[in-house]
Amino acid sequence: MATVTFDKASRIYPGADRAAVDALEIDIADGEFLVLVGPSGCGKSTSLRMLAGLEDVSDGAIRIGDREVTHLPPKDRDIAMVFQNYALYPHMTVADNMGFALKIAGVNKTDIRTKVEEAAKILDLTEFLDRKPKALSGGQRQRVAMGRAIVREPQVFLMDEPLSNLDAKLRVQTRTQIAGLQRRLGTTTVYVTHDQVEAMTMGDRVAVLKDGLLQQVDSPRTMYDRPANLFVAGFIGSPAMNLIQVPVIDGGVRFGNSIVPVGRDILAAAGSDDRTVTVGVRPEHFEIAGGDSASHAGDRSAGVAVTVTVVEELGADGYVYGSARIAGADKDLVVRVDGRRIPRKGDVLHIVPRAGETHVFATSTGERLSD
Repeated sequence: MATVTFDKASRIYPGADRAAVDALEIDIADGEFLVLVGPSGCGKSTSLRMLAGLEDVSDGAIRIGDREVTHLPPKDRDIAMVFQNYALYPHMTVADNMGFALKIAGVNKTDIRTKVEEAAKILDLTEFLDRKPKALSGGQRQRVAMGRAIVREPQVFLMDEPLSNLDAKLRVQTRTQIAGLQRRLGTTTVYVTHDQVEAMTMGDRVAVLKDGLLQQVDSPRTMYDRPANLFVAGFIGSPAMNLIQVPVIDGGVRFGNSIVPVGRDILAAAGSDDRTVTVGVRPEHFEIAGGDSASHAGDRSAGVAVTVTVVEELGADGYVYGSARIAGADKDLVVRVDGRRIPRKGDVLHIVPRAGETHVFATSTGERLSD
């Protein structure tokens, strides 16, 4: 097992006008499960390939444990990679696929078989060892790819969107298996995905990238509760956080017909050029005026009037998608509602942010201002 360090590591492709990965700086603890997440083109796969030795490092350094591996070939880095497309040999059995790297390394047949059988038992693949990949489902093939990585007993697992070819139900099942397997083995793991739900449910920590730049690296809970900037706030969470630009007034910010209290020190941090701030509110942190639990119960003039356009019923909960007029502009909002009290399309809800559950960001820089 080993730590992994990106020490201001950059990758600039020939002819490019900006870095694909720009001075990436992350320290990954021994045995940690770190997820790199972000939209397409953000640099997450390039970062993983730099760690694997499949992409050159233009500047900075990468270390695995105490060894600098910046310019070492992949075979000398003691890593195992699981790819999106499984990369199995179609003419080989499951057992031969899983043990192929050990065979190339000169390990004797008895030891290979022992390691393959141990990995197959962990992955529930024992009955498939003599089959060819074409006789397996997508989820089984992915487990074979995992088994091939496990038998090598590397210092670091690298996984590049390994679930993207699976259907929705199998993705949920397999991500639970991968997370449980990693905790059982205790192997340091770097996992790339574009799916923020995957990132939040699997990682010990999550690193969010945008345009090659690291935006925030934190535990899933901290990232959800305290996003560092507007990009992270809008990217992490499903449905996404509502982000509303509102004017600054004495004592706080105006949200429709209500004033949301914001500390003077927070507003002062916004800078003298900002006459507005951007307030973030999670869908579950709105109160509906007139609702039983709302502090504004009965006061339907409070807050903002939202006209319901779409309703999603999920059983225990529901999500209302609607439009509202805020600070002279039309704004789309998402509000979580009681699954047993679902409004209808065309209804008007009066909503108010719950006290203490708002996030405040500088409009000009996008940086977080609130505690």
